[in-house]
Amino acid sequence: MNVRYRVDLDQPERDELMSMLRSGKHPARKLKRAQILLAADAGQSDETIATTVVVGGSTVYRTKRRFVEIGLEAALSEEPRPGAERKLSGKEEALLVATACSNPPPGRSRWTLELLADAFVKLTEHEQLSRETVRRRLAENDLKPWRKDMWCIPKVDAEYVARMEDVLDLYVEAPDPKRPVVCFDESPTQLIGQVRQPIPAAPGRLERYDCEYKRNGTANLFVFLDAHRSWRKVKVTERRAADDFAHCMRDLVDIHYPEAARIRVVLDNLSTHSPAALYQALPPSEARRILRRLEFHYTPKHASWLNMVEIEIGVLRSQCLDRRIESRDSLLAEVAAWENQRNASGARINWMFSTEQARLKLAKAYPKPTAKES
Repeated sequence: MNVRYRVDLDQPERDELMSMLRSGKHPARKLKRAQILLAADAGQSDETIATTVVVGGSTVYRTKRRFVEIGLEAALSEEPRPGAERKLSGKEEALLVATACSNPPPGRSRWTLELLADAFVKLTEHEQLSRETVRRRLAENDLKPWRKDMWCIPKVDAEYVARMEDVLDLYVEAPDPKRPVVCFDESPTQLIGQVRQPIPAAPGRLERYDCEYKRNGTANLFVFLDAHRSWRKVKVTERRAADDFAHCMRDLVDIHYPEAARIRVVLDNLSTHSPAALYQALPPSEARRILRRLEFHYTPKHASWLNMVEIEIGVLRSQCLDRRIESRDSLLAEVAAWENQRNASGARINWMFSTEQARLKLAKAYPKPTAKES
């Protein structure tokens, strides 16, 4: 004998279901159950609900039954389904994970699902193992052995810490026009031209451009950023040799900060970023004159993230350079327009990392003092 279950929602339950349907941020099956309950509460028949919601009659019946017998949450959730036993035991699954984390067989650069399945059959008594079983077990353990990440692992030693804290302390100092802090770095960029003219955008149609392009050489961007005020300067050059670096430092001293007694420059460890570059490019008296006004503060090796100008270069690339710019003249004009607008807007880098935070977050990486306190 079939039992007819009656759904009577109270107002909070109706509000919850309506909110769920409006948001749409739930699995489709859960949204369909919410529609079933609301329709049943409105007095619609099971046949009408099944047709309207596009589900089977058994789904309507089960949803109403679980609501009446257990409650709203149970009616909205998946009912446990019977299934086959897991093919791999706990130990076998651990063996599969360990194999996926090991080196691939000779002649192969990485593990694939098929290779792992074949290797597992050789290591166990299983006669066969499907790639889907391997995929599911790896997915449950958040493993993708065919993918690799390349990144730089810095050596955090006493020199790393000393340079890091030196730069961080500069950022928290009060602004001093006589001793400004200027972050400096460089970034190469390609000059890319169009082979065919793009088709402009129109209502209902995106701008379209040809995948073929013409490479017109490269250019280099030297970028200056004041750490304490809204000022940045981008200098476009053909290369980034020691001579170019020396002339950038002369511009910094004579053009951009002529009144400063000492300019503290934050920069990385590139071989051209050294006092020697000025002596290589300029007469000794001129090089000495410029260096008397400069004070170099180097970031640790493999720690360019400590240079505030890296963030500014990222903004420059996303706001201005994320397109095809075909000539050096066009690049000069576009970069100058971006620079003027960015300076006029008062934009600054909101640096949040301090020496105190470094000592807390990197406490385990800090070297242990060898000298005992007296």
